[in-house]
Amino acid sequence: MEEANTAQNDLRGGRSPWLAGLTRPHHPVLEQNLRCDVLIVGGGITGSLLAEHLSRRGLQICLIDRERPGFGSTAASTAMLQWEIDCSLAELTGFYGFEKASGIYRRSLQAVSGLKSLVDTLGLGCAFRDRHTLYLAGGEIGATELRAEYELRARAGLPGTYLDYLTLLREFGFTREAAIVSSGSADADPLLLSHALLAQAASQGARIADAQAVHYDPAGRSVIVGLENGCEIEADHVVLATGYVMPDFLKTDLHQTASSWAIATVPQAPGALWRDGVLIWEASEDYLYARTTQDNRIVIGGEDDDSITDPEDRDALMPAKTEILLKKLAALCPQAIASADFVWSGAFGETQDGLPLIGPVPDHPRLFAAYGYGGNGITFSFLASRLIGRMIAGEREAWFDDFAIDRPVPKLLG
Repeated sequence: MEEANTAQNDLRGGRSPWLAGLTRPHHPVLEQNLRCDVLIVGGGITGSLLAEHLSRRGLQICLIDRERPGFGSTAASTAMLQWEIDCSLAELTGFYGFEKASGIYRRSLQAVSGLKSLVDTLGLGCAFRDRHTLYLAGGEIGATELRAEYELRARAGLPGTYLDYLTLLREFGFTREAAIVSSGSADADPLLLSHALLAQAASQGARIADAQAVHYDPAGRSVIVGLENGCEIEADHVVLATGYVMPDFLKTDLHQTASSWAIATVPQAPGALWRDGVLIWEASEDYLYARTTQDNRIVIGGEDDDSITDPEDRDALMPAKTEILLKKLAALCPQAIASADFVWSGAFGETQDGLPLIGPVPDHPRLFAAYGYGGNGITFSFLASRLIGRMIAGEREAWFDDFAIDRPVPKLLG
């Protein structure tokens, strides 16, 4: 999606449970020129994490958003904070070899742990809960493939236990060939998390304002960002954190935008929910994902489609997708009340290797970007905030290139 013509309503349709009763923070309009160390463009979860982290590192931060921070893609997130990536470890190993692939998986695990530590340390009220994940056999991925995936993960030092059919049925009540249950994930309310981070950043000196960037000039020793109202911001560095909306000068063959749909049920009786509220996702291409909420709702989503990118077409499918998701919920969890209280759709970015695009913008000095999160949105947002923070500080490690915006399109080894 192109930045200039995309509004928050283009990024999501319907209504998610995170919007219910939420106090909407408002920020002043920026009506004067200013200078800062780092300008962050975008006030969703990625921008919020960046603003908090960089301001805590002592940098003078300005964050701008042309609409209400967090009410774009962040409001459509299901906030399943998994370390397991859209590409399985086996798939990623086929692209990059075991050592590189396992290193990426371990950094994803560390990102969820780091986010948990941040929430605990700052006391952020965002319904954050530690969770296990349950990776279910589905589609063409059966017990044999899941066993091989489990063994690769064990070799990489990742947490997890393989469950055969009978063990899965006994422990969780699901009738699938097999599953992998793993610790180290979490869930949360994404809007509360984003707004709590923005409030923390503001308390650390970050300036948050309503403004729209329309021009970037990195030609001098700093970046001059022109705003729609004619004002300018001069920054040593600029970070683009605009969700699934990319400026036209950022080109990559790795990224594409797709659509997804989700529902939240009516509150369930405790006995209707699966054990421990584990995060559920399927090991199939058209996978299903599900979680619970603090008020005992079931959030279930999927039906992802990369052929549908027009917001009107996406939103028009919500009734049909709702029926499909309710039928899948009834098959997965027959004891639950399959009735939707909230229905929504959203755009999301995905890459061919399931990895985000984080780092310097090619041919644009002092500009950084973070895009393409797939099913690991908030996990990769946290990783992006730490990685870009290190880059701005002048640090450099070889593994940074694993997420580079201009990395080659992945091809199977051999």
